[in-house]
Amino acid sequence: MAHRIIPSLWFDHTAREAVDFYLSVFPDSAELSASHYPTEGLLDFQQEFAGDILEIQFRIGNLTFSAINAGSEFRPNPAISFILNFDPSQDPDAEAHLDEIWHRLSIDGLIGMELGPYPFSPHYGWIEDRYGVNWQLMLTNPDGEPRPFVTPQLMFPHGENHAVDAIDLYTGLFPDSRRGMAARYSDHNLDAPGQTPPDALAYADFTLKGQWFAVMDSVIPQDVTFTEGVSLAVLCPDQAEIDRLWDALSAHPEAEACGWCKDRFGVSWQIVPETMPSPDNPDAFRKMLGMKKLIIADLS
Repeated sequence: MAHRIIPSLWFDHTAREAVDFYLSVFPDSAELSASHYPTEGLLDFQQEFAGDILEIQFRIGNLTFSAINAGSEFRPNPAISFILNFDPSQDPDAEAHLDEIWHRLSIDGLIGMELGPYPFSPHYGWIEDRYGVNWQLMLTNPDGEPRPFVTPQLMFPHGENHAVDAIDLYTGLFPDSRRGMAARYSDHNLDAPGQTPPDALAYADFTLKGQWFAVMDSVIPQDVTFTEGVSLAVLCPDQAEIDRLWDALSAHPEAEACGWCKDRFGVSWQIVPETMPSPDNPDAFRKMLGMKKLIIADLS
């Protein structure tokens, strides 16, 4: 399916290298498109990228990703991770395939949660790969509702407890959305008495326009939060949809630039037209760089 909301990963000069790595790790993957920076009309800090890769779109399983080739300003972190569901009812060798992908992702990576049995899965682990992208590998319950292979998960900072509020906001914004399952920490005896709010979510999922997403509230203090290192790009059919989503999501004026904004939880979004002007058109690219909310008519 053509995804309307695309997770966008920020790489420090290494988008081409990173995409090639992911295509080698995941058997069911493919490169979809690649675009380049123009050779003129760039801002001063972009001059080194003239003619270089700007963005690569690629697919892992069911989900389309965007890889942005840029500078060192941002890096992916655990605030947005990607759950990989290995379903024994669909793949009799699911556990072996999980172990193989775990091994490949672990090369020069960092282990967040060791691979092993947990109350919510008999075989699970959390790992950050060499580029900072976080993955949760999970052997799923074959009797449960089928899930896609890849599900983006948003982790809300310790003490904020915003997972429920985020589901309310996002499902209210996108038509054809629905709520899925929800589990609190107390449901799995994972809460810390006196520290975990009673309604803190260990996991909840939902769909937006048919795409699966998940959320959780962190019960562990951490020094990371949402950044532009992983953003969500929404492909809009017209200016009215751009206007509607921008008005609903943009809550931090200082973060508005080139179609990017941040919602009230700090999650970074790109609200963009389905058909963007080609980066090979330096005039359109220059106009886009001068905008906050994108105005389709002014990009031509």
